[in-house]
Amino acid sequence: MNPLTATNPFFAGLFADDDIAALFSGTATARAFLAYETALTQAAAQVGLMDRDLAAGALAAMADFTPDMDGLRGSLATDGLAVPGYVRQLKAHVGADLAGAVHPGATSQDLIDTAMSLAIRSANDIYSARLTALIAALEELAKAQAGHRLMARTRMQAALPIDACHRIATWTAPCQRHLQRLRALRPEVELLQFGGPVGDRQRSQPHGNALAAALAQQLGLQNPPQSWHTERDGLALYAGWLSAVTGTLGKIGQDICLMVQQGIDALDQTGGGGSSAMAHKQNPVTAEMLVTLARYTAGQLPLMHQAMVHEQERSGALWTLEWMVLPAMMTCTGTALTRATEQIRAITRIGTAP
Repeated sequence: MNPLTATNPFFAGLFADDDIAALFSGTATARAFLAYETALTQAAAQVGLMDRDLAAGALAAMADFTPDMDGLRGSLATDGLAVPGYVRQLKAHVGADLAGAVHPGATSQDLIDTAMSLAIRSANDIYSARLTALIAALEELAKAQAGHRLMARTRMQAALPIDACHRIATWTAPCQRHLQRLRALRPEVELLQFGGPVGDRQRSQPHGNALAAALAQQLGLQNPPQSWHTERDGLALYAGWLSAVTGTLGKIGQDICLMVQQGIDALDQTGGGGSSAMAHKQNPVTAEMLVTLARYTAGQLPLMHQAMVHEQERSGALWTLEWMVLPAMMTCTGTALTRATEQIRAITRIGTAP
């Protein structure tokens, strides 16, 4: 989210999604980094890249590791990312005799991209549940409003009368498709990243591919045939899905804003926002927020497409751009799904009863 509004109490409640934001917290990232490092050491011993006793000692020592966040912030300004400082701390924690069992064959991007994949996997579980709940709410609304009539509007002009279920169907069908698309998309974005310094796993040969397979299995992620350090098409497609979902919800919000206009009165709902100057108003705040979130997320999508242009074997600039953009898009999508379900459940009437 925009740092100017993400924590400001005057704005944050409009945009925040605690469940999604928690996936990108320092605590969650530290947990993901340690999960990666311990799984990597286990996998390295499993495939014969290191001595099993050495690995066992390192794993026992790593179990209670907690990074010094202040120290990481200090190294961040120099290194441009937290992983070098994190690995230095982890190796110091296990001691010089066991340090060789830490971070074998990996590079900073392996940790950061895999941490992102783990966050995406958890977020996808949330999105799936929320889409399912929204679809159920829409189906219940259609049952309750069946037979109600309202004026269809084309190019914002009165056209012909329609059944309320027709309009509700145009809200429901895209949500059902988004849920299906998410199921198909998940294997493309819930991916292990393991390539080593230049992406070809040369530091872990001849065990590189076996190590990646064991590592992916332990982390519960898909194992791609090679690293994807500069192949960012999966994330771009995922960002497109996020924008499409919020766009659908924004369309619902826009329709509701128009339907509750005074003089149109095609929809009644519980709740609504008050005005600081006009006590008679009941503003469609939730519906308006769906429009705002859709427009914001769509505005971020071109940045994720620009971030595909990773130069050579690693990009510092475009990779960093993803860190700024994708979590914000994901947070907006989570917020929009929650608010959309609240909005649909708040509707008490569409059109005119028969």
